[in-house]
Parts: sequence; C-alpha cells; structure tokens
Amino acid sequence: MPLIALDINFCVHQWSWPNSSAASHSTATLAAAPSVQKSATIYHLAITLNLIAPKPEHGSSSGTLGALYPITLKFEEIVYKVKLEQKGSCWGGWITREKTILNGITGVVCPGEILAMLGPSGSGKTTLLTALGGRLTGELSGKITYNGQPFCGAIKRRVGFVAQDDVLYPHLTVTETLLFTALLRLPDSMIRDEKVRYVDGVIAELGLTRCRNSMIGGALFRGISGGEKKRVSIGQEMLFNPSFLLLDEPTSGLDSTTAQRIMNRIKRLASGGRTVVTIIHQPSSRLYHMFDKVVLLSEGCPIYYGSASAALEYFCSIGFSTSMIVNPADLLLDLANGIGLDFAHSVEQVESTEQEQKSVKDALISAYEKNISVRLKAELCNADGNSCMNTRAASAIIFHALTNAGNDKSEQWCTSWWHQFKVLLQRGVRERRYEAFNRLRIFQVISVAVLGGLLWWHTPASHIADRIALLFFFSVFWGLYPLYNAVFTFPQERRMLIKERSSGTYRLSSYFLARIFGDLSLELVLPIAFVFIIYWMGGLKPDPVTFILSLLVVLYNVLVSQSLGLAIGAILKDVKQATTFVEN
Repeated sequence: MPLIALDINFCVHQWSWPNSSAASHSTATLAAAPSVQKSATIYHLAITLNLIAPKPEHGSSSGTLGALYPITLKFEEIVYKVKLEQKGSCWGGWITREKTILNGITGVVCPGEILAMLGPSGSGKTTLLTALGGRLTGELSGKITYNGQPFCGAIKRRVGFVAQDDVLYPHLTVTETLLFTALLRLPDSMIRDEKVRYVDGVIAELGLTRCRNSMIGGALFRGISGGEKKRVSIGQEMLFNPSFLLLDEPTSGLDSTTAQRIMNRIKRLASGGRTVVTIIHQPSSRLYHMFDKVVLLSEGCPIYYGSASAALEYFCSIGFSTSMIVNPADLLLDLANGIGLDFAHSVEQVESTEQEQKSVKDALISAYEKNISVRLKAELCNADGNSCMNTRAASAIIFHALTNAGNDKSEQWCTSWWHQFKVLLQRGVRERRYEAFNRLRIFQVISVAVLGGLLWWHTPASHIADRIALLFFFSVFWGLYPLYNAVFTFPQERRMLIKERSSGTYRLSSYFLARIFGDLSLELVLPIAFVFIIYWMGGLKPDPVTFILSLLVVLYNVLVSQSLGLAIGAILKDVKQATTFVEN
C-alpha cells in the first residue's frame, strides 16, 4: 500500500507566524470558524502549508494515512526521582532517601523518525517512555515539548501509547475489539459505516485479515497468537491516526520473524509522517538497522544518543572497540551493563567485578558529557539550523488552534456521553455473556434450585418454620452469590480501565453506569429462573401477585448484594484481598 510522506520545503525564517499577517489572518479564520468547521479548517490549513497530503478519496483503498498534525518531540535534561522508605538501624525507625530514575536525558525526534530506547532492565526506559507520553505521575524536572508546546489535551488526543502487556478483552473478536475502539475514539462527525471502513483498512494494513473473526483469547482458552495480539494493540492506537506513537517493547516474547513483521509495520507507520518512540529489548541486527536514532541508558543516565548507524563508530572513537562482527545492539547492551567491548567473551571476564563495571559506566557517562551532551545542547538551542525543526513554526499555529478548541468543554471528548454509554454497554454485554451464561454457572444455579425444591417439596401451609427456612435459604443464597461474583469486577478490569482512561477514551461516569446496567441485565436472568423453580416446587402460595412480590424482593436483594461487591472490589483493588474480605 502506498504511504503518504511529508513534503516540507520551507524554513523557519520564511514563516514568521507571530509577526506575519498570514499568521494573524489564519488564526482569525480559525477562531471565527464554528466548532463544527474547526477540524476541516485546520485540515485545509495543514494541506496549504504542505504539512500533510490530502486524505484519499471516499472509498479508496489507500493504505496508511499520513499524520494529520506532525509532531516534533524535544526533551531536555529530564530528571526523575522517587522517594524510598527503608527501615533504619536505630530504634526501628524509617529513613527516607531519594533514588534517581532518570538523570539528564536529552533528545529530539522528528516526524518520520523512529527513536529506539536501549538499556538493561531497570535503566529507566519505561519511565522515560511514560514521561514522554504525559502519563508519568510525580515530580519531573526538565522540559518536554511537542512542536514547542507543553503537553495538553490537544496533544494527548494525538498520542498513541502501546503498553508492553496486551490488555484486551479475551471474548471479543479482532474485528469487535477494533470496532468498539473506533466507536469510542473516533468523533461523532463520522457515521458508523465510515468507522467500519476505517477499521477494515487498519485490519488490512496490519495483516490481521486472516484472524479478523477469531477471539482474542486468554489464560483459560486459546485465541490468536502473541504477534497478532500485539498488532491488535497497535491497531487500537492507529484507529485515530496518531501523530506521536509510543511502544513499550512491542517485540518481547515473539520469535524473530514475527518481530521483524511488526517492526516493518511500525516502520511503515513512521514513514507516514508519525513520530515513533519505542523500547526494544535485545533487538536482532535486522531490527537494529531499522531505527533512525538510538538512546542508550545505563542506570538512568544516557551514555549515547544519536544515529543508530553511527553508534559503533562513536564508541570506537572513545576507546571501546571490538574486532568481532556481532550484533550492534548486543555490544551496546554490554556497554550499558559495564562490560567493555575489548574483553574476550569468556565466562570469567564477562563476570567482572562490580568495581570494573562501575568504572566502565563512569567512563561512558563522562564521555557522553564531553562529546554528545555539549553538541546536542548546541543543536537544540540553534533550532534554525536543525532541518527536522523546520516544521515548528508552521505546525505551531495548528496546535494553537487545536489547544483553543480543546479548551472548549463541549469539545473535550470526541463522542457524547450517551454515545459512550451505549457503546460501553454493548461491549460489556458482549464480553461478559460467556461468563454470565457459561454452562457451569447455569448448572450450578439450576441444580441448587432443584435440590432446594426437592428438600422443601410442597411444604404444607401449616409448617410455618419450614416455609420461613425456605425463604431464608434462597434469600441468603442470592445475598452471597452475587456478592462473591461482583468483587472480581473492578480488580479484573482495572488495567483495561487505566489504559482507556489514560487515552481519554471515555468518561468515568459513562463507564460506571454502563457496567452497572450491563451487569444487571445479565445477573437478573438466573435469579428469575431460580425463584421460578424453587417457588412452585416448594409449594408456596400459588398466587401470581405473591409470586411477583417474592421475585422482586429477591431481585432487590441481588442488586444490593452486587452493589456491595462492586464497592468492595473498587476499594480494595486486589482480587485476593477482596475475596478474603468477603469470605470472612
């Protein structure tokens, strides 16, 4: 499929937006445009400025769309520290100390480029990626800008974040997963048929056509493969055509061929004018040469930033060379672990002392400060001389308009509250229908109802105590059974909720009410069948009004029990703790 590449043929000094009449006219036009026309106005302005290519014609089978709002990412002197508490030696007190996770990381990534983060476990890669995505909590010092602008709601809607773990609903098919995401994240201005066609295009682009009707799968039953799950996760972020894509170890746990296919997809996405930052753990030589830039971290400190192809040449220039022909990524990771490249790869020498490893790391950090840090800071300060910064002035006006549009509360969300509620309700019912009506659960409820009916078979009206015992039996049963099932609801969906809420997919109120109403429609079916069986088998008063009143009391009991279970699960946030609390 053809890709749409950026075509930027102007310099910053030619587009002096703050002082030019063209900028004032464009800004005034955007401000005066009605809210329903803002997106179209910004889109045509982007085409006029030659930032993007026009969208394909309606019904076209064109492949990857170019990024509508190209983003140049710049991060300067990023420092992140956390406070740790440890038990002191005197009187059992607690001592608070600071641990540096990130220490002075600087870099810039332009549209169409892929920046790969390399480093051993615990070097701060995921923390840096989370910070660049605007999702890091706590105090972060330094400066992160997107086309010269700080992180805001308008930029958040243009950022796609693919976590290391594939958080997907197991009982939904690939098409259903992507379609529900499209219905929630694409604007109401697009009709459903357009969203369906867009989903079909993403499925074809990511090579998921063969498994589009297969379930995702989970721990208890087999579904699609790990590589296909990763592509589905990427597809969820690609549905809204992000300008900035972050991926946390997209190839972990995959074979080399599958990893190569996924990176080919990511490379094609970057070629559409997107800014891509990814964490890669032990990439093959083929994968390494697909990266444009590399940042190498060691214990939170940068020891290399620059072109991927120039990394080995740089380390050779500072005295860390090797005569062996090996994977460049392996050599970089050895250096990040404090293992010099001139060491022979024997067991005794690789297992060097901590002091030797520390001396190697200190030497690399010192060389970075002398050779790379100074040059990098000069390049960032002299943005006019950096070719990848030529888009800043032109795209700043677009982001200014987007930010102003995002400040309008009516445009804070892409879809209305009612639309979110309907889609979440439909998705929840479709996902949990297998759990609510599985054979074991139905057999469990029906068998208990039949057994209770046999024990209290046609109890005479004169046996008041037996009838009270029967009523007490199914009241207690439907007081504890829904409670125990409901405590698992929020702990099990916590990761999904965090993932979708971090992306601004929907309002919390729409999710909560959709979950409540969806559970009610599923949880009330079995109690009705239970009461219908045991009421008439037990020989209770054969009156429709009395039966309906008894049924309503049981259903009300189910609602209260379920609400209590949801509250316990939401407060404790842990399945084991919630289960222990209910059992006790």
